[in-house]
Amino acid sequence: MDVHVVRRENRELYADLIERQFRIRHQIYVVERKWTELERPDGREIDQFDTDDTVYLIGLQNGEIVAGMRMVPTTSPTLLSDIFPQLALDSPVRRPDVYELSRIFVVPTKRGEHAGPRAEAVIQAAAMEYGLTIGLSAFTIVLETWWLPRLLDQGWRARPLGLPQDINGMSTTAVLVDVDDESWLEICARRAVPGPALLWQGLDGIDRNPLPNIMELA
Repeated sequence: MDVHVVRRENRELYADLIERQFRIRHQIYVVERKWTELERPDGREIDQFDTDDTVYLIGLQNGEIVAGMRMVPTTSPTLLSDIFPQLALDSPVRRPDVYELSRIFVVPTKRGEHAGPRAEAVIQAAAMEYGLTIGLSAFTIVLETWWLPRLLDQGWRARPLGLPQDINGMSTTAVLVDVDDESWLEICARRAVPGPALLWQGLDGIDRNPLPNIMELA
């Protein structure tokens, strides 16, 4: 699975994929998960956090979208700041070196694979890779509380920003996840991710920090 970085600077190259992503999100979140408040007549799942500042990571396999994720700078409106501020005991994080991760998905046919790294692991490792490459220090994530042990088990340091709360019948919390070399190396090692996955088409002018040597996994 290759993971394509889609930003403001190269969005025109990915116009079709972005539209396909919105329709997959509708199928997953509206149809499958029954988040009916997100339903739109055009069959796209898109909201106020899908803006020009949003970065998308789109995982492709044989030209088909199999996984994806949305990354929003916390200097812009986010789910935590505008929808769920009660999940942060202090003020929601607003820093240029911190992005919020949301709309993390894997298509049904690629969930729970046993051969090779799972798409879920690759897309999450790609998020850490992106954060390292552009110099982020952390991510915020609003998630169902049962996800927290899974983040810790893949080697990520995730600290709750507040107490879990019941939201629409689900225990929900907000966390701050460190972005650092160790976290990327750990998820690669623990989830059999072979190394860098990001493709930066149309982004040659973007300054990128070097990644740690994947041989450190040995």
